[in-house]
Amino acid sequence: MKIVSKFCAAVALSAAATTVMAEDCKPSKWGIDDTIGSANLVTPERTLMAAELIKQGKSMPLGITIGPDTPAFPPRSLSLQIVQPNQQGGQKLTGFGYEGNYNDDVLQTWIGIGSQLDGLGHLGENGYYYNCSSEKEISVITGLTKLGTHDVPPLIGRGIVLDMAAQAGVEVLQAGQSFGSAEIKDAAKKQGVEIREGDIILFYTGWTDVNFVDNPVLWGQAEPGLDNEGAVYLASLNPMAVGADTWGVEAVPPKEGDKVFYGHVTLLKENGIYLLETMNVGPLLKEGVNEFMFVLGQNRIRGAVQAMINPVALY
Repeated sequence: MKIVSKFCAAVALSAAATTVMAEDCKPSKWGIDDTIGSANLVTPERTLMAAELIKQGKSMPLGITIGPDTPAFPPRSLSLQIVQPNQQGGQKLTGFGYEGNYNDDVLQTWIGIGSQLDGLGHLGENGYYYNCSSEKEISVITGLTKLGTHDVPPLIGRGIVLDMAAQAGVEVLQAGQSFGSAEIKDAAKKQGVEIREGDIILFYTGWTDVNFVDNPVLWGQAEPGLDNEGAVYLASLNPMAVGADTWGVEAVPPKEGDKVFYGHVTLLKENGIYLLETMNVGPLLKEGVNEFMFVLGQNRIRGAVQAMINPVALY
């Protein structure tokens, strides 16, 4: 009788665990073993179509320059040291056939500073990440065992910039000012831009152009951006990535009724869609560029959650 009772209890616990898992995650449309999410949308056909957007032969970096003073989500920080190994006291390196001297750099940093790629193991809910990956299985202190950004193939496709500041009729959106599907559709219509599957969708709010240098404290404390409903709408369009010229893409503080950074959960965990933060898209709009070829080859640190990036816009 005790054995039967224990067996029944085990079955009940297993069923309960399965129910919790079913509620907390759903398998990816790319299969239960998938680890790269929307990067599956990178295809030769889309790459060739994106290349057709290069009309002027110009390129523009989308990353910003960062340093120890760059505001970052607490407690993130960066420290850089320049050293001259084995050259103390003016010593020179003679093994090269000449008196050589060189500098090296030592970097101690959190990766999530400045322009960055949020990988699919960055934000989850109730212990689960993208494609039902459990924190108990993947979150190891020496590096993620799944969903690391080193596995993300080069993200190449059609990039578009939606000017949300112009849509709102202002130079810069204010802290906590949010936008959703209605505003996104309106901005696209005003710019004559069609949002397509596999696009890299970037939003311009003016936040970085106006505040990054002149008011860095404010820049890092709050931001305008996407609301929860807007994230659901974007996920329905099946983009490759969603980004903005802000450090967190979403409005901070969020609008009343919204959950903080829940768009991250919607895009990363629920749909495998990458996030691109602090994208320097203002210069593109100044040149009248709404669509371009987007190319990103991130650093490949095994098991990393995020990646410092400098994508290139070709137009």
